[in-house]
This record gives sequence, structure tokens and C-alpha cells, in this order.
Amino acid sequence: MSGSSPHSSPLGRPVPAVPPSRLSPPAVATGLLVALVGYAGAVAVVIQGLSAAGADTAQIASGLVAVGFSMGLSAMWLAWRQRQPISIAWTTPGMALLAATGPVAGGFPAAVGAFLTVGVLIMVAGLWRPLGRWIAAIPKPLANGMLAGLLLKLCLAPFLAMGQAPVLGLLVLATWAVVSRVARLYAVPAAVAVALAAMALNPPVSGALPPDPWPTLSAVMPVFTWEALVGLALPLFVVTMGSQNIPGLAVLATFGYTPRVPPVFLTTGFASALTAPFGAPPVNLAAITAAMCAGPDADPRPERRWQAAFTCGAGHIALTALAVVTATLVTRSPPILIEAVAGLALIGAFGGSLLAAVQAEDDRIPALVTLLVTASGLSFFGVGSAFWGLLFGGAMHLLHRRRPAGA
Repeated sequence: MSGSSPHSSPLGRPVPAVPPSRLSPPAVATGLLVALVGYAGAVAVVIQGLSAAGADTAQIASGLVAVGFSMGLSAMWLAWRQRQPISIAWTTPGMALLAATGPVAGGFPAAVGAFLTVGVLIMVAGLWRPLGRWIAAIPKPLANGMLAGLLLKLCLAPFLAMGQAPVLGLLVLATWAVVSRVARLYAVPAAVAVALAAMALNPPVSGALPPDPWPTLSAVMPVFTWEALVGLALPLFVVTMGSQNIPGLAVLATFGYTPRVPPVFLTTGFASALTAPFGAPPVNLAAITAAMCAGPDADPRPERRWQAAFTCGAGHIALTALAVVTATLVTRSPPILIEAVAGLALIGAFGGSLLAAVQAEDDRIPALVTLLVTASGLSFFGVGSAFWGLLFGGAMHLLHRRRPAGA
């Protein structure tokens, strides 16, 4: 399927252009939820990665603000321009890699130079048009198997939360169950509200808020060293592409969306390079949370779901105003609560992707291999399990396609 025009249906059928004033309340609510869940679920990893690279407190706060604007403006521009739910996120696997790598020669300025280099490399990837055709050629059962594998762990979180925090976990789950009975589209936002209220009333959290919650931008002059370029920039680029951008495009494809790839990579690469001197890590396509904006829970009409990604971008920008407070609130609260809310939001997407993955008998085994490898968390050379799931599943797909007749 070829790329959709700004006013064409992601299902391949022409539809009337949606007037800008035609607001979708469910999509707006979903976008705000995705911004909160994406920020809350990974901010601790980002802080850890920046700290391991040598950033001080002011530089970490600056990085959070800069990356928030980088994610937000990129998502708002791409979603509005292409009229598709193109969600942008920070490179969580890349930040995990940074945390594991530790300080590089040249300190944090060298890490900033690596961030800038990755942004330039992403722009170069945007000029390589065969990548979009390669993504479109991924068999749908494999793409759905990868998505189901990504979602499985999060969808288990609501029930794991009841074991780790019984009262809070049960309260969030019960809120979701009751509200979904009368207004399914607003069940998850209601659960988010309950979770936030529970976190705000938690004494260890409320008593730890900083006296000056307003972060400021802190510029860092990039330094380019051979050690940082080879030991950090190149692995970070591979992880960003293999664990986020390629799976992110595949996730969108499972919902019928085929965004134009060059503008996506050029936009995110430019935003990453522009904000790197302020300590911001690279940004990329969202993978897991993309399913929330692109799925039917965002809006029953596919052509209106772009508003979820647009609102998510605005939410990322809004969160930068309280970067210090948000980081404190999330990092000092039970992480399982945020994961539980995300899991509740993704149960429908998980069920749909699982069904689509195993529906075709000929591709059932390759799709299940993709799902299991992705869900396993397997990692080689710093590249996450989503990439390897597609690789192993693709190998099984080719192997099964070449079986002798009657085998």
C-alpha cells in the first residue's frame, strides 16, 4: 500500500477532508493520556542515562525541557501535516544504553556531540527512500505479532500492580472496569485521574517536591571525540532505528497507516540535532504508545485519530513547564501504577493485534515466533527485542514459504 495523502483514509479509501474545527474529545483525551504515560513511564530511564553520561542536575532539567519541545513540536507538525497519528517519543532504549555505557571520554559535552551526530544520521536515513518500501513489505501477521509482543508485558501490569500495591492497584483497575461499562472511551482517563490523585496524596512524594520547580535551559558546547562517536553515537543510532523507528512504522502499519517516511525522519532528526546542545537526547517514532493514538479507542473514525498524536505533542510541551516536579512525582511513586494505567489502555490493542497475528494459518508460526521473541526482551548489541522479533519471524516466514509441496 502506498503512502496516504494528507486527506486520504489510512484504509486506502478516499474520504472527505476533516475540518480542523471538528474536534474529537476521545482523541484529545487519549493524546493527553499518551503524553502522561509516555513521560511517566520512561522519565526515570532518561534521567538515569543523562546522569550516567555526566550531566549535573541543571543539565538534566534542561535536557528534559528541550526533549519535551523536540518531541512535542515534531509530533504536532507531522500529525497535522500528514493527518495520521504519528507519535514521537524519546529514545528510551537509547537512554538505557547510555546508562549502561556510563561516562565517555570528553564527559557530557562529548555525549551532547554524540546526540547531535545521531540527529544528523537520522536525517540521512530520511533521504534513503527504500526504507519506507521495506517497512511496507513486512507481512502483516509479523507486524501484528511484534506489536502483541511489545504490548504483552504492559497488559500484565494492571494485575501485577495488585500484587505489589494491592489497594492502589485494585482501585485503578476497579475505576477502569466501572467506567468502561458506561463510557468505554473515558475509562482509561478516569483510571489516570485516580492514579494521579493516589500519587499526589502519598506523603513521601508530596513532601519531596522541590522549592523551585521551574527548570531553565542550559547550553552545552558539543565536543566530538572519536571514542564518543564510535562508542556512543553509532550504537545509539542503531538502537534508535532498530528499537524505535522501524517498529514504530510497523505499529502504524498494523492500524492501516503508512506515513511518508522521509519527512518523519528529517523532522525528528532535525529536532534532535537542534535541541542536542541543550542536553536533549534524540527523539524518534513511538512504538508502544503509538498503538494508543492509532487504535480505535482514540476515535472510531481512523481519519480523526491524528488529533490524538497532535494533542500528545502538546501534552509533551506542557509537561516541560513542570519538568522538575513531574520527575520528582514519578520517580518517587510506585512505577507499577503508571505501567498499570498504560496496560489498561492497551488491552484492546493487544487483543486486536494478537487476533490479526494468528488469523492466517500459513503465517501463524512465524507470527508467534515474532511475538515470543519480542516479548522475551531479547537484546543483542544494544538493539531491542522488537527488531530481533521481526528478524527471527521474517526468517521463519521465508523458511515456511519455501517448504516443499505437501510438507
